[in-house]
This record gives sequence, structure tokens and C-alpha cells, in this order.
Amino acid sequence: MGTFFYVVLAFLIGVLVGWFLWGRLRGELDSLRGDLDRTRSERDRLRTDSDRLTDELDACGKTRADLERRLREASAAPAAGSSAAKPASQAPAALMSTPATAKSTKPAPAKPAAAKAVPAKAVPAKPAAKPAATKTSAPAKSATSKPATAKPASGSASGKPDNLRRLIGIGPVNEKLLKAQGVTSFAQIASWTAADIKRIEDVMNFDGRIARERWIEQAKLLAAGNEKEFAKQFPTAGTSSNS
Repeated sequence: MGTFFYVVLAFLIGVLVGWFLWGRLRGELDSLRGDLDRTRSERDRLRTDSDRLTDELDACGKTRADLERRLREASAAPAAGSSAAKPASQAPAALMSTPATAKSTKPAPAKPAAAKAVPAKAVPAKPAAKPAATKTSAPAKSATSKPATAKPASGSASGKPDNLRRLIGIGPVNEKLLKAQGVTSFAQIASWTAADIKRIEDVMNFDGRIARERWIEQAKLLAAGNEKEFAKQFPTAGTSSNS
């Protein structure tokens, strides 16, 4: 009787322990199943995001290829335009250089007239200077200003060219460009008209720089030999800050 009681008691204890362990394992199993479902849903969401990002990346690649194609077309168009425009841009330089040489050769006939009558030379010099001061470049006035350039042309032909780099704003590059236009003396710059200034600025790609830096005023003082007044008005001329 006592043995049967112990067997029944052990069976009941085994059932209780088994039920407890099974309940606990079942709870853990349900938890693991929930985690697995969440992991699967997260995996599906990541796959969706990956597909979306792949589509966006493909769209960006197509947009980049289109932009690169447009950029190549745009860069090719100015290159072709610049190659076609080079002869046109060089032609004005050649045309602009010929009037400069023509100016230096035209006043040569005026030299004997000035040599014949020295007193008469001083009289027309004043009216010739007035039209140049007004700077209203008309065909008649430009014709009257040419005799004024006869002096620099004859001076540059008979003697050495002036050191144009003494003027503020004229460096080695600008001096070469001016000499290419036939400008080699201060007297030539001093007698420039509005048309001459426009022609020189077009060739040298200036925009009002000649007036701002007062090239003509400087050249007038140097052409007249007024070194004292030149040094007073333009103290930075000939220094490192010249050009």
C-alpha cells in the first residue's frame, strides 16, 4: 500500500513538472515564432526598400548619362563656334593694325609743309588741338586730327621709340600690343582722338581703361618734356605698381 502511494505521488509530481516545463517551452516557442514573423516582415520591408533604391539608382544613372551627353554637346558647340570665330576676330586686328601704319606714313608729306613755314606751323596747331579736346569724332574732325599725329610719326621714324612703359597702366604686354598697332611714342598717344581710343580699346579688350588711367594726360606731359609736372601728378609711374 505504501509503495503504490509513492508511485502515484511520483506520477503526479512528474505530470506537474512535465506540464510546467511544457508550458514554459511553449511560451518560449511562441516568442520565437513571433520573433521569426517580425524578422520575416523586416526582411520583406528591406527587400522593398532595396528594390525602390535600385529603381532610383537606375533613374539617377539615366539622368547622369543624359546630362553628360548634353554637356558634351554644349562643349562641342562653343568649340566649333570659337574655331569659326577666330578668323573673324583676327581680321579686325589686322584691319586695325593697317590704319596705325597708315597713320604713321600719311603725315610724312605734311613734314615738308611744316618745315617750309615755321611761324605758320604754330598758328594751325591751336585749332587742331581744339577739335581733339572736344572728342566728338566725326569724319571731318578725324581728318583735322591727323596732322596732329604727324609729329609722333616723324619723331618715331627719325629717332628711337619712347619707353611707353613709363605710363601708368602700360606693362610689357600692353606695350607689345601698342607697338603692334604702330604706337611707339608719347606724342602719338597724346594726340589720340575718341575714335583712336575706341579702336585701341577694341583691339586690347579694354573698357574705358585709357580714360581711367589717364594715358593721354600722362603722354602729353612726357611728350612736352615736363618731367617735373609728370612726377608730381603721377608719382607711381615707373614703379612696381605701374601696370
